Amino acid sequence: MEWLAIILSTMALGFMFWFFSTNKALQLGQLAPDFSLPDQHGKIHTLSDFRGKWLALYFYPKDDTPGCTKQACSFRDDLQELARLEAAVVGVSVDDTSSHADFAQKYQLQFPLLADTNTQTATQYHSLINLGIVKFAKRNTFLIDPNGKIARMYLSASASRNSSEIISDLKGLQTTEPGANS
Repeated sequence: MEWLAIILSTMALGFMFWFFSTNKALQLGQLAPDFSLPDQHGKIHTLSDFRGKWLALYFYPKDDTPGCTKQACSFRDDLQELARLEAAVVGVSVDDTSSHADFAQKYQLQFPLLADTNTQTATQYHSLINLGIVKFAKRNTFLIDPNGKIARMYLSASASRNSSEIISDLKGLQTTEPGANS
């Protein structure tokens, strides 16, 4: 019995080592995972569409819920400042394009809301909560630089502060990076 316990413990430790070593989180400086998703108007967007600009790619759980509305409206209200900093904003959830269209119209959101209905993009960005039959995105935001690399990650982002944090970090990044815009 003692040997069986040792063997099972060794196997469990081996599995845990394998799982955690192959399930790598995203890292700052790495190329952001590509995506190809439709927005609320049915237009397909890819990561390469934003090459040469900063991109605030934010994942959110559900259209038209209190926290998600607060976050989206903060980005909407800060859109001019973000544009001055040469940054685009894109929201992603697992809701469909029709839900996104209603949400965007209701709150006058003038940026793309991408429908990740197959959850592939949220999975690639380690931003999916999968409860079996119910799946939704975590509130994570990725600031992607003009070369397509992850510059900042906001895991469990604050719905009320996310946009202002992006603006603050963009200002800092653009003044400290060689060749960056001021």
